[in-house]
Amino acid sequence: MAYATTNPYTGEKLKTFPDATDQEVQTALTDAYDAFKAWRHTSFAKRAEVMKAAGAILRRDIDKYARLITLEMGKTYAESKAETILSAEIFEYYAEHAERLLKAEKLPVANPDEGEAMIIHQPQGIVFAIEPWNFPYYQVARIIAPQLSAGNTVLLKHASNVPQCAAAFDTLMQEAGLPKGGFRNLYAARHHTEVILSDSRVCGVALTGSEGAGAIVAGIAAKALKKSTMELGGSDAFVVLEDADLEKTVKWAVFGRHWNAGQVCVSAKRLIVADAIYDRFVELYKKGVASLKAGDPMDPATQLAPLSSQKAADDLRAQVEEAKKHGAVVEVIGAPVPEKGAFFQPLLMTNLHENNEARHWEFFGPVTQLYRAKDEADAIRIANDSPYGLGGAVFTKDTKRGVKVAEQIYTGMVYVNHPTMVKADLPFGGVARSGYGRELIGLGIKEFVNHKLIDVVNIDAPF
Repeated sequence: MAYATTNPYTGEKLKTFPDATDQEVQTALTDAYDAFKAWRHTSFAKRAEVMKAAGAILRRDIDKYARLITLEMGKTYAESKAETILSAEIFEYYAEHAERLLKAEKLPVANPDEGEAMIIHQPQGIVFAIEPWNFPYYQVARIIAPQLSAGNTVLLKHASNVPQCAAAFDTLMQEAGLPKGGFRNLYAARHHTEVILSDSRVCGVALTGSEGAGAIVAGIAAKALKKSTMELGGSDAFVVLEDADLEKTVKWAVFGRHWNAGQVCVSAKRLIVADAIYDRFVELYKKGVASLKAGDPMDPATQLAPLSSQKAADDLRAQVEEAKKHGAVVEVIGAPVPEKGAFFQPLLMTNLHENNEARHWEFFGPVTQLYRAKDEADAIRIANDSPYGLGGAVFTKDTKRGVKVAEQIYTGMVYVNHPTMVKADLPFGGVARSGYGRELIGLGIKEFVNHKLIDVVNIDAPF
């Protein structure tokens, strides 16, 4: 791995970090397990103090943390501040709710005279987190807040282009009062993934990333008989029914496709619009995208940031060219973007017919796939014509109708009249090629705990 900070706006490489040595990995494993042996017996109240402190520090030092995100992966400063606050909210959520979420559950046994049974939830060890660059704090917070609150400890292998964000979270947790070894950032090399997952002290791995990385890591985990959760790619459908509030819907469509420069797993990648309003929607959508201002991500006026790296922009450009070979029609929309920096000109892609394989691809950047649907049933068909199953959206004035349509879309999450609602108190995860497992709320905190049955039996001896 080449861990380095390269400013996507200027292209300047600012700092590099060496890979962790084999000995550093072994030391981190030992420290993490030593911490676990005490941390698992620490009260929920004490754990909550650490979570509250982490949230308070992020709020107090929001400018420092937000600037670091913008510096390393290029999102606008406003978006970086919003991410920092969201991360604080996740810590605060588990500080308040972890004990309730992991409360012992009494089971309704068929014959109470035979005894009583319960399920308790106990931590298991070290959780290995492999996280991506597009949300450098949020992705980490949504793993470590629940897992630390549950009594596990965590080792982090972050994306190679956000090493300072990774280190910042290491320092954050130390300042918040987490015991040594409870959380550790490692600039791990690729071969260290198998080393870590093969260690008996590690209970599982949580990965957010590409399908390719997920398949490799899930295979390593399976070989080691370790649990894994996978949050992978997505190509979310943004369904616009004929009765939608058009002005409002277009604004959400423009935002949903272009926030974080379109580098979001759960963004509005495929706009599926009812035939009756298609032409008007497209007209308004183009105007909306044209109003976006691209520029310095630290400038409050900037709405469209550069991509995370020049390589990301080059790879996306090559993917678009490949889509054209399959028959895709591509139209430049929006104002010209700066030549300096890893910017990508917003594009509109059509002619994604049933023989065009590009309709099944995820375009990680400001490329909009556009479909005309004959009616509601056709919109649902198009939405489900995808190997992915992460999120999705349905826009309609009739929310009951929206819920019925949402029920028929095969994904882990669907939002009615919003492109994506990422919050501390809502679950996150997908199905199909988008992965498995859930993060946040009670589902997330229970992914890596032992759901142990304790059965007190009151039956006379068999003889």
